[in-house]
Amino acid sequence: MLSKNARLWLGLIAITSLLSLASSCSKGGDEANDNTGPTEGAGKTYTAKNNEGTISGVVSYNGTAPENKKIDTSADSACTSKSPDLKTEEWVVADGKIANAYVYIKDGTLADGSKIGDYGKWPNMPASATLDQNGCHYHPHVLGVVVNEPISITNSDPTQHNVHFTPKNNPDWNQGQANGAPALVHKLARAEVLVPVKCNQHPWMKAYIAVSKHPFFAITEKDGSYSLKGVPPGKYTVVAWHEGGANGTEQKMDVTVAASGAAKADFTFGGTAMVQPSSWPMLEAITFPTLHNH
Repeated sequence: MLSKNARLWLGLIAITSLLSLASSCSKGGDEANDNTGPTEGAGKTYTAKNNEGTISGVVSYNGTAPENKKIDTSADSACTSKSPDLKTEEWVVADGKIANAYVYIKDGTLADGSKIGDYGKWPNMPASATLDQNGCHYHPHVLGVVVNEPISITNSDPTQHNVHFTPKNNPDWNQGQANGAPALVHKLARAEVLVPVKCNQHPWMKAYIAVSKHPFFAITEKDGSYSLKGVPPGKYTVVAWHEGGANGTEQKMDVTVAASGAAKADFTFGGTAMVQPSSWPMLEAITFPTLHNH
């Protein structure tokens, strides 16, 4: 039989254990419901040296680009009325030049030996971005932002949409938006290339949002051109991404930016059948013995 003091101590231990367990469960639940995730972008502040340069170039398509398909919008007459000739936007190619490619600095080392990832604040960080639903498709089709940049999502259509972010590194985010409703605002707290966006109401609606820790990214124009400005002198890996592959395709290039210099980086997607050069020697036919001779 336990003494009165022993029973008292056992009771205190049990209560302490239960309180500790409750605190742990409460903490875990908060983390599970956290819609922002851990904030990235913390680090040193880069101070402009007035010797920054640029990286620019053109993204091209080699060969005949696949045709975009006409979209059947008959499920929503408002979409058909506003966009009767709506097509997919997987490839936007004109005169062999690709629009909507995302070009960015993936990593690199500045001239002073520091890494680009060491810095969380840059002089030319964008303050906000807009993703509009107009004509039952997203404008722009590809959008670049920095971590925790407010993204204003507007509905310019006379119908309801459902904005659904389906990231890998950030929490899932799914919101309905009626026509005439105020803009939705969302932030992505982790870097990611790229976050697919879809509309659950209109399954053909697709967009991509790239999230970077720094401002050195661009979306190619209709003529395939892009420009990354304010790049500190250094050596970098520059990547061009395009949705054309199953999970997006990438082309990489090492680029050196001199002090106040202008570096070039051109990329090409697509391909053509391999042709045997005429200089290759012709091989003589090889005769194999038949079984009865063997």
